[in-house]
Amino acid sequence: MKQAGLDATDIRILRIMQSSPELNIHEIGERVGLSHTPCWRRLRRMQDNGIIQGRVWLLSQELTGLDVSIFVSVRLKTHTPELLEDFEQATRDLPEILQCYSMSGEFDYLLRVVVASVRDYEKTIKGKLLRLPHVAIINSHFALSEIKNTTCLPI
Repeated sequence: MKQAGLDATDIRILRIMQSSPELNIHEIGERVGLSHTPCWRRLRRMQDNGIIQGRVWLLSQELTGLDVSIFVSVRLKTHTPELLEDFEQATRDLPEILQCYSMSGEFDYLLRVVVASVRDYEKTIKGKLLRLPHVAIINSHFALSEIKNTTCLPI
């Protein structure tokens, strides 16, 4: 972690934030042995440096009715910087796509798509995914069950 400019106290703060996001700055500071102001300064520095990128509430896919996860491999017709950026921007604009990764290997991108049903995915693939710029091939893999899903980095 030295390369990220983090010391042992920073790492303890980040571990606490990941495992107990409900804690306020005062409570985090107490757990690492800092008063409110020094803890706040460290958090602020890590935010300014981009180490802490934001705060979110995680929702249950099942209880929100969006419990179908599909991993979609995408191959593009051709590759130029402009065409890749067109595709990447288009994926950012679709709320059903939760994650998009540029990949090495047989496919260019891997998407994680979340919908309510297989029928909704059919509508999404026909109405949106196949209309993404420069798509040549789409290969879909439906998740049967989720074994592990964490947002905590192993710091």
